[in-house]
This record gives sequence, C-alpha cells and structure tokens, in this order.
Amino acid sequence: MSNLTHHSPSQSTAAETQKIVARVLCLGNELLADDSLGCIVADQIRDFASPEVDVISTPESGFHLLDYVLNIRRLVVVDTVVTGISPLGAVCVFQEDELKAVPGGSPHYVGLYETLAIARRLGLPVAEEVFFIVVEAADCFTLGGGVHPAVLAAVPALVNLVREMLP
Repeated sequence: MSNLTHHSPSQSTAAETQKIVARVLCLGNELLADDSLGCIVADQIRDFASPEVDVISTPESGFHLLDYVLNIRRLVVVDTVVTGISPLGAVCVFQEDELKAVPGGSPHYVGLYETLAIARRLGLPVAEEVFFIVVEAADCFTLGGGVHPAVLAAVPALVNLVREMLP
C-alpha cells in the first residue's frame, strides 16, 4: 500500500511551514483502478523532492482539500480525469486560470476548483501559482481494479513534469 499522508499542513510547526515553498497534491484512491495513479506518482516524487517541497497523496476532495492549498507559493495537482475525448494515458497540463466552473453541478458537491475560488474570495493565503497535471483514465470506479497499462505508462512523463515545476 502507498504511504498516504493524512496530516494537515496547518498542523505543521511554524518553522516547517515557512520552509515549504511548493506542494505536490496527488489526488486519488489507491483502491480504485486508474484513480490510484496519484498514489503511484506521489511515491516516486518523494524519492527526489527537496525538503522545501511537501508531497501529499490523498483520496480527499472538496473542502477537505482546503488546508492543502494554503500557505504555499506553488501548488502542483496531479490527478486522473475521464473525459472520453483524449486517448487513454494522454497528459494535459494547465493553470488554474485556464479552468472554468462546470455548470449544472450539484449544490452539495464542492470540488478543488470551487475550494480554491472560495478560499480566494475569503482572502485566505491560497497558493500563488496553481498547476494541474491530469491524465486521461479509463476506469476510476472499479474497486480493486488495476491501473490501465496506458495510464500507467504516463507515470514517467508525469514525474518529469512535476520535477520541472519544483524549485
């Protein structure tokens, strides 16, 4: 099993918080087929990340991610998406300002995009730079399912992209 990090950045000491300048937030659930990709990537990034980079792997979503987007200069989010448009394993990189809210969502669901927007509106110390690296997945819902080979093949490219974005 992956080493999931469940601590909250706000629980860190003041000295630890001051030295963290970037955070890699790998989203995904290691029990759900392609959704486990974030856990795999986080494990590899931990092998080379400097002490000023916080690497988080979590299955959490919505407002549960609030602490992870605060008190850092740069946030790099790694996740899977299922659009059905791109080829399996296709990697896409974009910045927060390139996202648009998805209309028609449930009023009870809050995603990372909405969490960032609300935190900014409240004047919280949100990351100055937010990058998303996403991979087109086949299946993020099968409990105990394996990672599709095309999705798994994207791991080296993901790790290299993250490495380039870190201080």
